[in-house]
Amino acid sequence: MTESPTPYVLDADTMTGGMRPIRQAVLSIGSNLGDRAGRLQGAVSALEDTPEVTVVAISSVYETEPVGAPEDSGKFLNAIVLIDTTLTVHTLLDRAMAIEDAFGRERGEPGAPRTLDVDIIVVGDRIADDEQLTLPHPRAHERAFVLVPWLEVDPEGEIPGKGFVADLIGDIDTSGVVKREDVEIIL
Repeated sequence: MTESPTPYVLDADTMTGGMRPIRQAVLSIGSNLGDRAGRLQGAVSALEDTPEVTVVAISSVYETEPVGAPEDSGKFLNAIVLIDTTLTVHTLLDRAMAIEDAFGRERGEPGAPRTLDVDIIVVGDRIADDEQLTLPHPRAHERAFVLVPWLEVDPEGEIPGKGFVADLIGDIDTSGVVKREDVEIIL
């Protein structure tokens, strides 16, 4: 048997016999209400329990000031989760929103405090722009709470159309992103 000439990694869907590509996705998780660390751990556990999702890496937990939030908002705990998935981007979005809902996320005012935020930053090199989802995440390249933990777990990380995380991080202020040595998310 010879090696397949296709550069794409495929996974068989045992229900339909179809083949779908395995893509790496980068998710940003954050919480600034209640048991912040517990909610981050819960999000990772829920992702691990998701069919067609494999958690590959989790960054350290970082504490950050909220961006675009009301003045009395508490600080966020943030982390980056790298996954491999065969889910479509919209199915992955549905799962991210279901995880948020399971942890009491209330949707409303942008920037409002939240129990849990699960943002899809990139899915492979996929570009999407519809009423439900924009990929890559339109502001990820400006956000230290995304880039700092992402660089930690994926030094070769790249935002399609924007550049490498290692280069982008030099263009932003990272002083407000503080690693929390006392908080750990485990697989």
